[in-house]
Amino acid sequence: MAPTATKKQIQLSERSVLVWRLVQTAVWLVGAAILTCLLIFPSVGIVLFWDILIPLAPALLVIAPGLWRNVCPLATTNLMPRRLGFSKRKKLTAKQSGIFGLVAVAALYIIVPLRHAVFNTNGPATAMLIIAMAVIGVSLGFFYEWKSAWCSGLCPIHPVEKLYGGNVFLTLPNAQCDKCMHCVAPCPDSTANFGPESTKKTTWNRISALLITGGLPGFIWGWFHVPDAASISSIGSFFAVYQMPMLGLLATLAIYSLIIAIIQTKYERKLTGLFAAAAVSCYYWYRVPALFGFGAWGRDGLLIDLSKTLSSVAITGITVTLTIFFFYRLFLAEKNRKSWLIRPVKLKLNS
Repeated sequence: MAPTATKKQIQLSERSVLVWRLVQTAVWLVGAAILTCLLIFPSVGIVLFWDILIPLAPALLVIAPGLWRNVCPLATTNLMPRRLGFSKRKKLTAKQSGIFGLVAVAALYIIVPLRHAVFNTNGPATAMLIIAMAVIGVSLGFFYEWKSAWCSGLCPIHPVEKLYGGNVFLTLPNAQCDKCMHCVAPCPDSTANFGPESTKKTTWNRISALLITGGLPGFIWGWFHVPDAASISSIGSFFAVYQMPMLGLLATLAIYSLIIAIIQTKYERKLTGLFAAAAVSCYYWYRVPALFGFGAWGRDGLLIDLSKTLSSVAITGITVTLTIFFFYRLFLAEKNRKSWLIRPVKLKLNS
C-alpha cells in the first residue's frame, strides 16, 4: 500500500521559528568552519567531515531524517534566493522531478568512489566539492520553488534519505517551509513512511528507485573493499576505484530485480526495508572498525586508534548490535505511519 500524506499540519510560533533559525545559523556556521578547515587545515577538515560528520549521517537518516532536513547547511543555502524574494518559483513537472531524482542517484554513485581517489585525502578537493554543490543548490533556488529542485531533487543525499527514512523514530515541525507551497508531490517531508517506491509517476522515478534500493547494499560492500589511493598515476588507476563498488552494485541489483519480479506488489515495501537495512548495516559493519583502528586498510578512515586498548570483540559487539537494530527498525518493525516532518499549513492553490 502506497504511503499517503499525513493530515496533521502545524504552524510554528514566532518564538519557535526564531529558535529554529538560530539552530540553522549555528549549523551553517559549523559547516562553514569545516569548509574553512578543509581549505586551510586539510588534515583537521578531513577528520571533521569524513570521519565524524559523515559516519553519523546514516544513523540520523534512519532515526530522524527530518532533523537533518531542517538544519542541513546546503538546504539553508539553497533556500536563500527564495527567502530573499529572488526566486522565479517555477514548479517542476513530473518528468523533470523524475530526471532530477535519477541524476541524484547517478551523482551519488559517481562521487562516492572518488573519495578513495581524491576526497578522503585531499581537503581542498573536498571543499571544492561542497562549494560546487552549494553553487548548484543556490542556482536552482533562483528558478524553482522551495525544496523541489535541490533538497527533493538533485541532492545526492536525498536518494539515501528516501531509502533509510521509511520508518522514522522522530517527527519534527518543518522549520524550512513557512507554508506548504505544493512544490513537489508527493512531498517527501510530509508523506508517511516515504521511500523510493513512493513516487513512480515516470520511468525516471522507477529507474532511480530500482538503482538506489537494489544497488546500494552491494555498492557499499564494494566500496569498503577499495583502499584510499596515495596517488593517482594513470587513468586506469583512477577508474579502478569504481570496479568493486560497481560489481557489488550489479550483484545486489540483480538479486533485487529477481525478487521484485516474482513477489506480490504488497510485499515491495517490505523488500525495500530489507535492502535498506542491509545497506546501512553493511556501512557500519565496516565503518565502525575502521574508525577505531580495526579497519582492513590500516589508517584509512581512522578517527582514533583504539586497537591496543579495546578488544576486537567489543567492536564486533557494537557492529552486531547496530545490525540487529537496523534490521529490526527497517525490516521487522511495523510501519508507524510517521512522516519526516509535520506539514506546515497549506497555501491555497488559488491564492
